[in-house]
Formats: sequence, C-alpha cells, structure tokens
Amino acid sequence: MNVKETWFIKIEELGKVGFGECGILRGLSIDDRPDYEETLKWVCDNIHLGEETLYERLTDFPSIQFGVEMAFRSFRAQNPFELFPSAFTQGKEGIAINGLIWMGEPDFMQEQISDKLTAGFDCIKMKIGAIDFDAEIELLQGIRDRFPEEEITLRVDANGAFAPDEALQKLERLAVLDLHSIEQPIKQHQENEMAQLCAKTPLPIALDEELIGVFGYAKKKELLQKIKPQYIILKPSLVGGFRGCDTWIQLAEEQGIGWWITSALESNIGLNAIAQYTYSKQTTIPQGLGTGALYTNNVSSPLEIKHGELWYVPENRWSFQF
Repeated sequence: MNVKETWFIKIEELGKVGFGECGILRGLSIDDRPDYEETLKWVCDNIHLGEETLYERLTDFPSIQFGVEMAFRSFRAQNPFELFPSAFTQGKEGIAINGLIWMGEPDFMQEQISDKLTAGFDCIKMKIGAIDFDAEIELLQGIRDRFPEEEITLRVDANGAFAPDEALQKLERLAVLDLHSIEQPIKQHQENEMAQLCAKTPLPIALDEELIGVFGYAKKKELLQKIKPQYIILKPSLVGGFRGCDTWIQLAEEQGIGWWITSALESNIGLNAIAQYTYSKQTTIPQGLGTGALYTNNVSSPLEIKHGELWYVPENRWSFQF
C-alpha cells in the first residue's frame, strides 16, 4: 500500500483555519460505502450545525466523525497542528511505540525484525497468519532466544487468521514464547467463540476488528461484558474519533480490561492528532503509532521515530499546503 485515499475537512473563518482527516481502509472500515463522498459533502454544506450536532448525526460514519472532531479542535486551537498542547508537542517527551513487522516471506520478516531491533525498539509487533505457522513460530523463537521477555516485548496480530477449532492449540504454542498478547486470533462477529477463547487462553487476547461497527454505549458495554477480553485496541478512524475512544476506554477500565491506541494508516495529518490525543492519556504501555512512511503521497511533518519512541520535533516543518 503506497497511496492512501484521504479527504480533508477545512474550516476557515477570518483567517483562522482547522483541518480534519477522513480516511477509510477499503474492505475494513464500516463506512466504506458508496455514499461516503456524498456524506462528506453534506457535512461541508452543513458545517454551521456545529461539532456536537454533526457528530451525533454521523454515527454510521466513524471516520467522518473523527474528521469533524479533529477539524473543530484544530480550528479552535492557537496552532491548527497543535490540538492537544503538551510536553509531547513541545518536543520534551516521546511516546513509546511498538515496531511493526509486516507479513511476508521469512527472509523479509527476519530483515524487518533486525531493522527494528537495531533502531532501538524494545516492543515488537509481528503480523502472523500469512505464512506457515511453524515458520512464524521459528521467527518468534529466534527473537526470544536472543532477547528475554525483560528486554524485548513481543506482540502478535493474527488479523482473524485462525479457525475457531484450532485457535486454542495455536495460542498454547505461542504462549511458551512469553508473548505480551495476540490481537484478534479469530475473525470478528464470532462472539461466543471469542468469549470461550478469552476464558481459556494462556495468552492475553486483544480485540481489534471486533470493535468496528459497534455503535452506542449499551452495545459496547454488552460486547465487553460478553467476551471479557484482556485488552482492546482503539483506532480513532474506525471507532468514532476521540469520543468513541473515550467511551471504549471508560468501559474497559470499569471492567479491568487493558487498552492501547493504534493508528490506522492515516496520513501524517491524522496521525499527528492521534498521537497528541494518545499522549494526553498518559499511558505507559507502548502504543501502535507509526509515521505513514509507506505512502508516497504523504506530507512531511514534525513527527519522527527515535529509539522506539514517536517524537514531535517542533522545528521540523509541515509541507501541508493551506
């Protein structure tokens, strides 16, 4: 994926501007639908309704909710790129993140692993389920043989690759490698099977895709109470922006469920907002944030990865034209 479909909402009045990013992941976002651009046009035509009203009317379009929230917060800010002023935006503190290893042939994945370790990451997340499971176990075992759990935290993301009847056996094999967690071991919308797996698993399970398309406080609460996962993973573009994340966080903490925040391949404009929001939560667990380095059509930004942390370097310039 080298190019990303992205729309920007721009609010402008009397010389002040604000930007919000609306982007979907084809085949994954719940609002990947034919009337997406029509809805965006409606938002622009009715921007006078204000943030609260627009947000409430966009329940079926979580990525546009995110864009609306971001645009209004950006517009109200003294600096349109500094939505949550903090020690992070001042360049004084970074955010611990995991280094992501993309799926591929063993040699390609091994090369990525070496690069991440050299770059100073102490938390690595590996996508699994695309190649032979034994080969993936071998790759993970190779990391663990070199680095104990105290030195390197290992996460894996199955993206729903395991069949329900084989998942527990595979989790048992993974658990001996002292992994931190596994994301979405089976496909979403199998709540009974996922609940049974979370109850029996020897390895903490994090829900990811399972949260997509779950609207309303009551339904979110019901899902967590039924499945009882060890963690949830929050992607603002997929769960209704900052407010959507806030609701999930509140419900998770009430039930003793851990959480972290992950970007969903946004441009650096959206990532900047998500990173600042994430820092405001003052969590110490490594987050799932990157820099959009995949994209040839991204904009340059003050965001940099240094020694396994995401930093905002104020002296670096934005190339975004407004």
